[in-house]
Amino acid sequence: MAGDGIQLGLSEAERHTDTSQRDREFELLDLRWDLLPGVFAPHNSRSTAAYTSWLPIPAQGRVLEMGCGAGVTAVYAALRGAGSVVAADIAAAAVENTRVNAARHGVADRVRAVRSDMFAEIGEDERFDLIFWNSSAIPAPEDFVYTRDIEWSLFDRDYASHRAYLREAPRRLTEGGRLFLGFNTNGDVERLHRLCAEAGLRAVEARSMTTTYNDGATTTRFMLLELLPAGRGG
Repeated sequence: MAGDGIQLGLSEAERHTDTSQRDREFELLDLRWDLLPGVFAPHNSRSTAAYTSWLPIPAQGRVLEMGCGAGVTAVYAALRGAGSVVAADIAAAAVENTRVNAARHGVADRVRAVRSDMFAEIGEDERFDLIFWNSSAIPAPEDFVYTRDIEWSLFDRDYASHRAYLREAPRRLTEGGRLFLGFNTNGDVERLHRLCAEAGLRAVEARSMTTTYNDGATTTRFMLLELLPAGRGG
């Protein structure tokens, strides 16, 4: 299964970097967006639009999106009334793409894009009303070597980034803040739940959808999970 996941991810990486199949602009959520070379193409997957529309953006709240990619979710959160948004990504091209789209949609004053490996460049004193990551769900072995930026959006080596998210994100929330994770069945769902338990959390499914692609060869379930303290109801 792990090998199948790696092959699927590598195929997706090729699809997202094939310049013959990429446009510099795309439409999603009834808006036009810019797409820079090497950045994950969110219109090629139903997950970005779904998660973005499902998230309960707090009016005038502070939002953090981890792994912002082209910036669709971060910019859309600002358009939906978030007071300020921090959009973080490990890839420089993704950070620039988010800045371009924030400017395009007139919210550059409320969207701050930063290059960061998870929370490394997020201020220790910053707190957020909502934190979200559409995670790199495919588990990669410890010796996996990232060769292209696009692979960071697909693979997580030994689930190190998931561990960091589950460890760090809860303490970056305001009182009453909410923590979400976008995950899918190309990842290791059982392992994710074990990691949640180790971090004192539990994952509650808020919304989900199932989609079929690759001419029907692949069926994937996309889940928006709310991460709650293990002892809390909900």
